[in-house]
Amino acid sequence: MHLYKGRLKIFSYLSSSKSSGNDKSSDCAAETCKRRKIGEPSIVGERSFSSTLENDSSDCCKFLLEKANEPCHFTYSCYRTPFYFGGRYLKYSRNVSQTRWIIDDERMGEASVEEIIGGNILQACQGDSFKFHAAGREDIDVRMLGPGRPFLVEVQNGRHIPSELFVKDIEKTINKMENKLVRVKNLKLVGSDGWNLMREGEAEKQKQYAALVWISRPLKDEDIQCVSSLKDLKVLQRTPIRVLHRRSPLEREKIIHWMKTETIAGSSQYFLLHLCTQAGTYIKEFVHGDLGRTHPSIGSILGCRAEILQLDVTDIKMECFLT
Repeated sequence: MHLYKGRLKIFSYLSSSKSSGNDKSSDCAAETCKRRKIGEPSIVGERSFSSTLENDSSDCCKFLLEKANEPCHFTYSCYRTPFYFGGRYLKYSRNVSQTRWIIDDERMGEASVEEIIGGNILQACQGDSFKFHAAGREDIDVRMLGPGRPFLVEVQNGRHIPSELFVKDIEKTINKMENKLVRVKNLKLVGSDGWNLMREGEAEKQKQYAALVWISRPLKDEDIQCVSSLKDLKVLQRTPIRVLHRRSPLEREKIIHWMKTETIAGSSQYFLLHLCTQAGTYIKEFVHGDLGRTHPSIGSILGCRAEILQLDVTDIKMECFLT
């Protein structure tokens, strides 16, 4: 005999008529007494099946049960717990979003990092679905270069867990795609502790950028020296106008750790700005000032109008998935 533990709920009901004082059999009582449920059943006790069996002589273990006229039907499903892939991705196109981006049934960009990486992994693992997680994000028109951005792919109900060799084949498949929009580095199977690797130091991480900047006057030598001399510059940024429709209007203090400029031959008003910042800094707004909502900015430092033309992320200072 097999015993199964469970939770037992005992409900109280109130009889619609009082007892006449005469003893009658239970069959007669069932025919003559009508029971009325008072509101919702009230739970008067809960006990496990095991304790019920140990105390089966107690009155509280006696129940009126309806006769079962049909066989019981059971449905069961088997699912594999999620497993994770970790690595770093590089994005070479300025027309690829990080995640799938659809507005009014129209796709924005030609593809997404999420679909390219997650789609290939899902197909190899024969799973039901996947979730893509990354350490931050870049705009659709920003390239992700250098060692890449850390990411995790969570596979739901995968029917096949690939070997280490097969994981390398997935990486090669992604990297050999004809359009070469996205590349993957150091792809590997990781445990659920991959979340901890992603979160450790994420709030404190530093990011490096390279920006192509135009200013409204020729760049001078003193401008180059002025910009390069600024270390751990504190910047106050209000939520940018371009994202104000989806983010709270807050003011944040961020730090620009260092900057340096690189002149472009034959262009006196164009230069490359290399900078290292605290995570969460809005680089585009730091260049042009966002109508005064970011201060100071490159425009206010140089005393002229400044515009950013192109932006690349060149490094993300995090330890996870570097090898």
